[in-house]
Amino acid sequence: MYHSITLNIEDRVGRIAFARPPLNIFNIAMMREIGEAVNECLSHRDMVAIVFEATKEARAFSAGVAVEEHAEETVYQMLESFHNIFRALDQGGKPTIAVVDGAALGGGCELVAACDIVISSDRSRFGQPEIKLGVFPPVAAILLPRIIGEKRARELVLTGELIDAEEALRLGLVSYVVPNASLNTKLQEVLGKFRELSAPALEATRRALDLARGSTFEDALKNVEDLYLNELMKTEDAHEGVSAFMEKRKPAWRNK
Repeated sequence: MYHSITLNIEDRVGRIAFARPPLNIFNIAMMREIGEAVNECLSHRDMVAIVFEATKEARAFSAGVAVEEHAEETVYQMLESFHNIFRALDQGGKPTIAVVDGAALGGGCELVAACDIVISSDRSRFGQPEIKLGVFPPVAAILLPRIIGEKRARELVLTGELIDAEEALRLGLVSYVVPNASLNTKLQEVLGKFRELSAPALEATRRALDLARGSTFEDALKNVEDLYLNELMKTEDAHEGVSAFMEKRKPAWRNK
């Protein structure tokens, strides 16, 4: 059924594994598969958690969204397929866990930010390097300030700086940092807690936590999408950043 991911549903947990090694770059087809898998998980009333992870063949959780799909002819489909994942997670209310081993960059880091609990290996790295391509990360612009604080979030998004697992833990982006060999042990420990609980109660509690934040994710995402698609992507620099990456050269910014 899936080509770029695997889905395993067992014992009230859905595990979605990214299977596009080596770096699990999200293209439109893969993001649509992730969205379909999330919706499949949400259809199970008794499910207590959705887990995102990478297959063993990959050396990254995800290095982000395919740069070539930021091109003018595909950017709308790219953003729609990616953001539909977050909309489904936001509206579905299931607790989410990210298990990260290796890089979680760009869209990969945004997915980490959207998860309720993040278990990271000590060799992982996190960051939002989109600014170096002349664009910005819409979901991170909404979620990172809520998670790690306004000032540090602004610095990470505006500079494209990468941070290690320990810094991510200190900031609150990551919940646990463990050796690579202990990732599954820690995951099972967390899942054991969820499996003792009521799925409807977990959903209601997660919705209550979201409501308490004020502006809804959906409202914020609509506004940020409008800015991204109708202002940013009409600039010459946004197209130059994507072209330069694809042509393996330094961008020549025109500042317009």
